[in-house]
Amino acid sequence: MPRSTATSAAPYVPPLPTLASMRAAVQRCRGCELYKHATQAVFGDGQMRAPLVLVGEQPGDKEDLAGHPFVGPAGALLDSALEEAGIARADAYVTNAVKHFKFVERGKRRIHAKPKVTEIRACHPWLEAELSVVQPRLVVALGATAALALFGPAFRVTQQRGTVFRTAGAPAMLATVHPSSILRAADDETRRQEMRAFVGDLRVAAEALSAP
Repeated sequence: MPRSTATSAAPYVPPLPTLASMRAAVQRCRGCELYKHATQAVFGDGQMRAPLVLVGEQPGDKEDLAGHPFVGPAGALLDSALEEAGIARADAYVTNAVKHFKFVERGKRRIHAKPKVTEIRACHPWLEAELSVVQPRLVVALGATAALALFGPAFRVTQQRGTVFRTAGAPAMLATVHPSSILRAADDETRRQEMRAFVGDLRVAAEALSAP
């Protein structure tokens, strides 16, 4: 068994991964230190061969307790945006770049803390394995952390969002904001504007999925 000082999840990924075997194995992952405080690892949800994979940052408080991604307020907003963009949630496999909830405690509340680059890299073998099993046509990065995991450190969501990038032998990729950023908007009008832009990016994704 790999030691808890490991800096990569790779030794914990099953050698012949399936979604079911990875969902079980991820609970034993000690690839970084985040497992020590999270309730559980939160693996992706969806069907093998889903045409679309949506990648967020990490589970939040509600996801950490429920064991499923995007079941909190950001997930509700994502569902609404997908519907408006004409994408069925059933057509999407939803996961996160980091599988354990990172937080700081303030009284009885657990407040989201941004994962370090080392933690994102340590967890990346799980995301790679998910993509290899699902084999989507399109991968959408939701927010800067997911974009870092998928595109690398030079990518800027604010400058390159809503554009489909294609590479031979790999699924097409697109980046947009994380739905939680819309929830944090300063006022209602800003939130409406950001929601329209988010839905616009997802419509680009829908068009890419419907292209021959």
